[in-house]
Amino acid sequence: MIVRWGLRELPGLLGELGIERPFLIASERWSELDLPAVGRWNEVPSHRIDEIAAAAEGADGLLAVGGGSAIDLAKAVSVATGLPVVSVPTTYAGAEWATNFGIRDPERRMQGGGSGADLAGIVYDPDLSLGLPLDVTVGTAMNALAHCAEALYVKGRSPQADVLAIEGARTINEALPRVAAFGEDRQARTKLLAGADVAGHALGLAGLGLGHAMAQAVGGRYGLPHGALNAICLPAALRFNRPVAGEEIARFAEALATDDPVGRVQELALLGGFERLRDLGVPEEDLDELGHAASQRGGAKANPRQAEPAEVAELLRSVW
Repeated sequence: MIVRWGLRELPGLLGELGIERPFLIASERWSELDLPAVGRWNEVPSHRIDEIAAAAEGADGLLAVGGGSAIDLAKAVSVATGLPVVSVPTTYAGAEWATNFGIRDPERRMQGGGSGADLAGIVYDPDLSLGLPLDVTVGTAMNALAHCAEALYVKGRSPQADVLAIEGARTINEALPRVAAFGEDRQARTKLLAGADVAGHALGLAGLGLGHAMAQAVGGRYGLPHGALNAICLPAALRFNRPVAGEEIARFAEALATDDPVGRVQELALLGGFERLRDLGVPEEDLDELGHAASQRGGAKANPRQAEPAEVAELLRSVW
């Protein structure tokens, strides 16, 4: 993966990759950016993968600008077409580092997913995150923090991922409160984006755990923001995993400069107003079904402690 900083680096990166005719996937929000493209798809999120693939005929690469929804959509099109993806992330979600993806319809409800995208390059530019709403800022940063926590104890963990996860957790912990308080602080946004970058790299190496599985199951059913759900679900997953991953969670706590990692995660989540599932409109009567759905996801299966459907339902109930 080639990583560059500054949107001015995009043409050079595309040239380095041999991409001369990129097809752009980005919402209307980014229509005023001067971006090289032979065509464009504006509906984000979208589940019309075949139509997008047909529209991209003649392109030799995909350019995704936006958050996780735009980048995941580009990854799905990459699998359908074989085209490489260059991502320009505008949030802290980390989707640019993972070859797997989820597909949501325009109402943000899950319509499927897959893996195997051809990831070629990333261009980070903190200016694109200036003006990002507080809830999106905190939610996507908490998603990145969850990548760090889970990379330390999931079955796919590695020494390299551990180093990245610790760095990411430390950086996000330091930068997020400043960004939440001073949203237009470019230096703080740059630091937070750097933390999300290494967190995403850790994700790409290690994979996801139970907290993400819970967030995916709930968000995919109701069209709720993935970051907000990670902010709410991660504390429950940390409590559940502590008996078998105490040492790893202690390292996560050290990176957060605390002896109470669950409390610190909850404190950071509250910067965006994220506390309970009920606040997002999740019905209590659906928790058993959601627990079963989450227990079947890849993140639950990669978790260091096996989570039965009833146990996951109880975890969801604890944060409802």
